[in-house]
Amino acid sequence: MGDIGKRKSEHLAIVAEGRGAQGRIATGFDGVRFLHNALPELDHDAIDMRSHFCGRTLAAPILVSAMTGGPAEAEAINTRIARACQALGLALSVGSQRIALQAGGNGGLGRGLRALAPDVPILGNLGAVQLAHGLGPDDALRAVEMIEADALMLHLNPLQEAIQEGGDRNFSGLLARIEALARRLPVPLGVKEVGAGLSAPVARALMDAGVVILDVAGVGGTSWARVEAERGTPRTRRIAAPFHDWGIPTADCLRQIAPHLREGCSLIGSGGVRHGLDVARAIRLGADLAGQAAGALPAARDSTEALTEHLSDIMAQLRIAMFCTGSRNLAALRAAPLHPAVD
Repeated sequence: MGDIGKRKSEHLAIVAEGRGAQGRIATGFDGVRFLHNALPELDHDAIDMRSHFCGRTLAAPILVSAMTGGPAEAEAINTRIARACQALGLALSVGSQRIALQAGGNGGLGRGLRALAPDVPILGNLGAVQLAHGLGPDDALRAVEMIEADALMLHLNPLQEAIQEGGDRNFSGLLARIEALARRLPVPLGVKEVGAGLSAPVARALMDAGVVILDVAGVGGTSWARVEAERGTPRTRRIAAPFHDWGIPTADCLRQIAPHLREGCSLIGSGGVRHGLDVARAIRLGADLAGQAAGALPAARDSTEALTEHLSDIMAQLRIAMFCTGSRNLAALRAAPLHPAVD
């Protein structure tokens, strides 16, 4: 478990330093331009940003997405995220719980996390490929119980595993295992990518298998091909080089999946979300929530106060976007007119 913890800490440092950012390919959010409403006929301060997710009410449709690291650093980060999200009424998703399950330590992934954030959704997290490498439904249930999670997210990362030295590359039969877990798990099961995006065919297959939360985690944010290249050998860097921008931009993922979203399912737009205007764009493209990880990481590594301020800024930016589109609530924002050149 020491090697896993070391790798996770290296990942965290690379992302925090900006060395894992996507290069030429953007999220596509900048192409979503709202039609400005100069006469919104709204009270800015009365705009309703509330959202409902996993049976809980959020003050805004924002998820602080999965972050991880070695156990000591992960514990500090998880504590700050839980406190900030509880204070602001936002959702959070923890990083991979694999170390906590297999090493016996919790890295901030124990019941104390729920004590810090009793009123907001907490999402658990395991690597989907681990279902083919020893983890079973009982382990998934332990992951849920150890943090009293409202749902469990399985992350899909074939590109990362293919490039990572010693990565788990056998994804055979994984969909059937996901379906079996969805039937047994007492909480909703979700699936997320980690930076290369979910396509509409994959999303439909996952929903057919019983998955009810989809987090697209598209291109435009962190490139895990780039992250693994940063920590790999010269050969790893050569192999990874063509794949730094591989995948589907986040905005394209949302456009492709939203029309096919089933009743009772939730769609999360993450991957390069920079600010509250990107949150508004994600909601307009069909997301129920927008998730941010790398963008919040520097503040999360700093202090609870820094993270709270960062997330408060995002909420303020979302409110301004709603005000200037005449959107009194999220339902109105989802129908807000776009600039004719891009609609």
